[in-house]
Amino acid sequence: MAQQSRTLWIPVGVIVLAVVIDVATPTDVTSAPLLMAAPVSAAPLMLPGGVIAVGLVSMAVHAGLAWVDGTFGWHRGVANQVTLLAVTVLAVFINRSLHRQHARTRRAIQVAAVAQRAVLPRPPTRLDGLEIAARYVPAEEAAMIGGDLYVVQSTPHGTRIMVGDVRGKGLSAVNAVCADIGAFRYAADEAEDLGQLVLALERALVREGGRRGGLEQHEGFTTALLAEFSADLEVVRMVNRGHPPPLLLDVHGTARVLEPSQEAPPLGMITLGDWAFPIDSFSFPPGSTLLCYTDGITESRDATGTFYDAAARLPDLLRRRTGAAPSATPSQTLDALLRDVRRHAGGKNHDDQALLALHRPPV
Repeated sequence: MAQQSRTLWIPVGVIVLAVVIDVATPTDVTSAPLLMAAPVSAAPLMLPGGVIAVGLVSMAVHAGLAWVDGTFGWHRGVANQVTLLAVTVLAVFINRSLHRQHARTRRAIQVAAVAQRAVLPRPPTRLDGLEIAARYVPAEEAAMIGGDLYVVQSTPHGTRIMVGDVRGKGLSAVNAVCADIGAFRYAADEAEDLGQLVLALERALVREGGRRGGLEQHEGFTTALLAEFSADLEVVRMVNRGHPPPLLLDVHGTARVLEPSQEAPPLGMITLGDWAFPIDSFSFPPGSTLLCYTDGITESRDATGTFYDAAARLPDLLRRRTGAAPSATPSQTLDALLRDVRRHAGGKNHDDQALLALHRPPV
């Protein structure tokens, strides 16, 4: 709001500048061309009434200056007044056109936001004893959604999650995200264990790639981290398919990278051969937070080309954030991480960023 108020002074500043120039120059020099810029500068900043008011003030100022200089006549004064009137009318038409365009843009953004919530719904803040937070930051702000994803689901086999990053950009990536989430939603309830869940996802992605054809049939894949929590939340089991490993934050704020015991390729590459993938189990004591993210975080670089290291930076961030207070909430953890990543990268996001934090409250 303050910035908008400052921009409204632009037309006023143009008029004041025109007066100063006219007073400081000989009488045969007119500032009428500069006065004509005032209603044009008001067009994207004001309502139509404001634009008309700026135009009328410009005409009045010009008439007054020309009268003082003794130059208000048919050849210069009246001609400039007619030109100022024409420019004001033109500025009103520009103003109306810009407002219509802005209205269409706002409607498009609203539709995109609804589509984003439909494709990538925000998980519940509490589920099966876990406190949950998620964030999605697109590389292009206007895009709203891209190829990164997260999904959390309560199943008969415990709470299961997936965080992933599909190959490609644009609409094809969004289609792949829809296919991934849809396949997970169904398979997470049906699969008895993570191994069966991974195989079900593999088959679904291969079928979807065949339907789309082209590169997606042979080169479509998704890096993914799949995890499930035991009923008592004491253990979290994971399968990592070519995805950045998550962090485990303990009750003291210490960060531990949960590396897979064996590397495995992304999902969707089953046609290239059979791949072994381990199911790793990790202790998840009270007060712990599982922090998952896509490579938009790990591949963020500073001016020297240094990659962002969440494990090294996040504990200190959280200690400064909470001090002697209780541990940070999942939302606070994600917000602190995103701010620090943005500072590290100089305020620019070069890739989509999807983050998911799951916290087990202390007993």
